[in-house]
Amino acid sequence: MSLFGALNIGVAGLSAASQALSVTSSNIANVNTIGYKEATTSFSTYLDSSLGSSDSGSAGVTAIIGQNVSQAGLATTTTSATDLSISGNGFFAVNSTNTPGATQEYTQVGSFKPDANGNLVNANGQVLLGWQLDSAGNLPADTTNLSTVNVSSLAGKAVATTTATLQTNLDSGATADSTYVAGDMTSGTVSPEYETTINAYDSQGGVQPVTMSFIKTGANTWAYEAAYQGSASNITGSNPIATGTLSFNSDGSLANVNGAAPASGSFNLTIPWAAASGLSSQTVSVNMGTVGQTNGLTQFNNASGGNQPVVDGSPYGTVTGVNVGTDGTVTAQFSNGLSQNIYKIPVVTFNNPDGLTQMSGNAYAVSATSGAANINQAGTGGAGTVKADSLEGSSVDLSTEFTNLITVQNAYSAAARVVTTADQMMQTLEQIPAQ
Repeated sequence: MSLFGALNIGVAGLSAASQALSVTSSNIANVNTIGYKEATTSFSTYLDSSLGSSDSGSAGVTAIIGQNVSQAGLATTTTSATDLSISGNGFFAVNSTNTPGATQEYTQVGSFKPDANGNLVNANGQVLLGWQLDSAGNLPADTTNLSTVNVSSLAGKAVATTTATLQTNLDSGATADSTYVAGDMTSGTVSPEYETTINAYDSQGGVQPVTMSFIKTGANTWAYEAAYQGSASNITGSNPIATGTLSFNSDGSLANVNGAAPASGSFNLTIPWAAASGLSSQTVSVNMGTVGQTNGLTQFNNASGGNQPVVDGSPYGTVTGVNVGTDGTVTAQFSNGLSQNIYKIPVVTFNNPDGLTQMSGNAYAVSATSGAANINQAGTGGAGTVKADSLEGSSVDLSTEFTNLITVQNAYSAAARVVTTADQMMQTLEQIPAQ
């Protein structure tokens, strides 16, 4: 090997050590960066003989820079429901531009927060992508079509009443009215023995009162009327909107409603909303109890009365926040206690994640060596699960990086010594007198 060869090898050592120092510096600088993956330096020899030289004894060095993308950092607990990490393999799909059709990137930086438009954006300005669910919580037919996850896409939610349950006693000692005709209680012709009001929620979350009136018509026999108490223009036809009969057994338990065959303890109350009301058609199943039991309407020799009717449904409520499940489902929470699944966050995996191309903001792009992106539901197909209130920290080990600093410094000093020594030898050679 010539002196020039030794000089060049020393320079190669300086260059490789400089690149290693740059990598170590980057790791140390990003020790607190969310989702940062430790960069690595591998050194590889190259021989002059590989370049056509006859000298097989001189070996230079080159630095190969890589990144341990598959190495996970330590997850830390946070107090934000939209801070997300992945337990296991995978990445979040994001767009850096929030532009439909923009090239997707992939990241484990899960510090997502709603922006001014309600889109979930992480600390690096990347917009989270997911599947938008329909009103029934179903995935889209094309699961390759991801859209921006927006937590303000719902203004509010209300649920119409479909069932009402009555629990009350009708006094068996009440005087029977043998002259009663259906509609007499609503018209005021006769006074009911007992009244209670069902406050039903309509399809727009409004409260609509329906009064249930009862009168005894014979031994163990009663009549009921359901009369709408709101604005008369809201319904078609006249009040009462439903009438019927009740019968009781001799032990005070409910025997039948409306003489049904087989015996039933309930009836369907259809509220005839007028078109002008703007409300959807509504049928409420009124449960008066179980036939042969005393868990609903009863007839005992005691004053008529009981609990307020219990209804399902809910008034209008606004969005108060979101939760994210381990399967990636984003659920909106409403002020009325309701919830609705609105998005599902996929977890993207690769055959060789360490082959991904690094982008700005701790994001990655598909490369020829990474393989294609596999878009999975969380927890399936080898993909990890989503963990809310959690962020993945940097994978950098600071003690290792400080050790690398010392090693690189020594390597650089040694390579510099090679350069100076080769230089001195060349100067000595130059001082030999010419013959």
